Amino acid sequence: MSKLTRRAFLTAGLVVGGGLVVGVAIRPGHRTPKLAEFMQKDDEVLVNAWVKLLPDNSVTVIVSHAEMGQGAQSALATMLADEMDVDWATVTVEEAPAHGEYANFHMAREFLLPGKMPGVINQTINGVFLTISKSIALQVTGGSYSIRSTGERGMRVAGAAARELLIQAAAQQWQVAATEIRAENSHLYHDASNRQAPYIEFAKSAAAQQGSDLPTLKTPDQFKLMGNEAIQRLDIPEKVDGTAQFGIDVVLPDMKYATVKTAPVFGSKLESVDSAAAEKMQGVIKVVKLGNGVGVIADSYWQAKKAIAAVNVSYSKSAADNTSSDTIMAQFRTDMDKAVTNGDEETDVSVGNARKVIKKAAKVVSAEYSVPYLAHTTMEPMNCTALVKDGKVEVWTGTQNPLGIKASIADDLEIDVENVTVNNVYLGGGFGRRAMNDYPTQAALLAKAVPGLPVKMIWSREEDTQHDFYRPAVLSRFNAALDDSGLPTAWDNQYVDKHEPKEAPYIPYQVANQFIHYIESPTHIPFGPWRSVDHSQHAFFTESFIDELAAAAKQEPLAYRRGLLQSQPRYLNVLNAVAKMSNWDSPLPQGWGRGIAIHGAFNSIVAEVVEVDMSAGDLKVMNVYCVADAGFAYSPNAFRAQMESGIIFGLTAALHGEITIKDGAVKQSNLHDYQMVRMNTAPDIFVEIINSGERTGGAGEPGTPPIAPALTNAIFAATGKRIRQLPVKLS
Repeated sequence: MSKLTRRAFLTAGLVVGGGLVVGVAIRPGHRTPKLAEFMQKDDEVLVNAWVKLLPDNSVTVIVSHAEMGQGAQSALATMLADEMDVDWATVTVEEAPAHGEYANFHMAREFLLPGKMPGVINQTINGVFLTISKSIALQVTGGSYSIRSTGERGMRVAGAAARELLIQAAAQQWQVAATEIRAENSHLYHDASNRQAPYIEFAKSAAAQQGSDLPTLKTPDQFKLMGNEAIQRLDIPEKVDGTAQFGIDVVLPDMKYATVKTAPVFGSKLESVDSAAAEKMQGVIKVVKLGNGVGVIADSYWQAKKAIAAVNVSYSKSAADNTSSDTIMAQFRTDMDKAVTNGDEETDVSVGNARKVIKKAAKVVSAEYSVPYLAHTTMEPMNCTALVKDGKVEVWTGTQNPLGIKASIADDLEIDVENVTVNNVYLGGGFGRRAMNDYPTQAALLAKAVPGLPVKMIWSREEDTQHDFYRPAVLSRFNAALDDSGLPTAWDNQYVDKHEPKEAPYIPYQVANQFIHYIESPTHIPFGPWRSVDHSQHAFFTESFIDELAAAAKQEPLAYRRGLLQSQPRYLNVLNAVAKMSNWDSPLPQGWGRGIAIHGAFNSIVAEVVEVDMSAGDLKVMNVYCVADAGFAYSPNAFRAQMESGIIFGLTAALHGEITIKDGAVKQSNLHDYQMVRMNTAPDIFVEIINSGERTGGAGEPGTPPIAPALTNAIFAATGKRIRQLPVKLS
């Protein structure tokens, strides 16, 4: 998506309270004085936008990304600490506040303007993107951007620049050359004179100097923390001993509880409410009308849940009331057929003349694939605690976009954004769901009904399942022409609806004629980003179809892919590595099958091999082998865990995930009818990491896309049955 080459500007700053304040400048001048006003507490010293030194010389790394189990906060802290030569044992993490100065401008720049920028205008470009990020309230954790944007452009630069300033300050004080001073474990050393001192001693001197705008970054051979398998995540101990605080753990004095019931058909509005029975129930404080539903506030969650079941609600009618999963798929097919006839569609890729070649070809392979809507079903249901008092709102929740929530609440309650405070805590899973603003604004509206009382709103699992922002149902059609050797000469792919990233349906294979195109076919089902976004469905489509082409050509699927990837050495390297890792050519027990898939997503390339046992007639997923190349894995343990979790997430979707629509509403309601892969059905997973040195890629999402096609290709290898529709149904 973009290349990480430019670094943020750094300038020296201001001395506050006897400590050092260094600024990472993003427009002429430096921002640290402004940041110090609200980031420094007690005797803390803000070193730059991302790090504070404490009087005991310990370090607090400030990160502008949420921790939702992916280990991003620890990984980002590792990057800064390594460049700054900090003692890792003294490092803690503090999440940046929901403040415009901590908008994710590095992420915005990485997304919108990749590539090199001349150093002379680097500061100005960053200033532009900070302004953009503030204006759209961008403080998102998602898209596998944390490491490759904030980490590369922000954390490493800030750490390296701070280290250089401290060395310069020590050199001046000791009257020696800066090149003679070394930094190690938060101390500076001049070995020739046997002098040493902690970083904190050089605060005032360093603050008087302007830092380099392009500090010298370490090379991989100099890394001590980055890429080190022994470095442990900072959030794990408290998650193990139970002291970690998630949104659902928040407890405030005099706190009340709430839950909600919203319109089953998306887009319907509240028409009437009969709450007389509910209002008489014990512990019920208030029934609150919402735009598309109703909420109950009570002394306990159970009282609120019982009461809301007693509220009779009617909703507005619409044409969507007659919609079903079948009618939606029929709509897709009709719209796709029309587009072929009238040409009313959008083009992704057009190389050569695929349709002309296919029309004249002696051998054409065609297939149609589909995937259903999918929910997120995070481990922690949606929840938010809100307090409205004296014209101000304060919320406590787990969110992937604190700044976006702040802006949304201000809009919904019609107050100034400065009067909204968002306290972000650990997220019990996100996967894109907690980037949405519906549940925090709903909590704030409920709290507004009882000013002065904090209200913890908790959605039931049923509400969570039936009022999600869903991964879309998608239909995808393929036609390919094969030459006499069985290789594709043309590739035509038409699909429904396009989201991000734009390159998700692209293929790495050498095919001379390609036409990849799509039509929009809107439905009333709300769309939301789901782990790996469009990559999750398109990898299933494209890697299944390439397997079909290999079968039609009567060629072995690994060899077939190798032949088409000769111009893609990085893909080929990953593919060969997973083949070796899985002992691809070794014999399998009777009734077993082995499938393979490879896909590039978020600058990373991941290949997976799945082994299934079909010998008893049912499906057992036995082993998954994964090789991933993200350029460099800064936190190998976290990276490996992300691959494993992405595989389980995608495997759950492939085996069980299906949100069906009936009478305009979601039919599923809880984990009994929206099932998961559980420990007793999970395969053994093996992961290898390739540090190729290519541009940095993501970890949180790229592990998910290849698992579904690798699974279905394995089923085909075992049974000869081709799966073109998910979830997998063998009968």
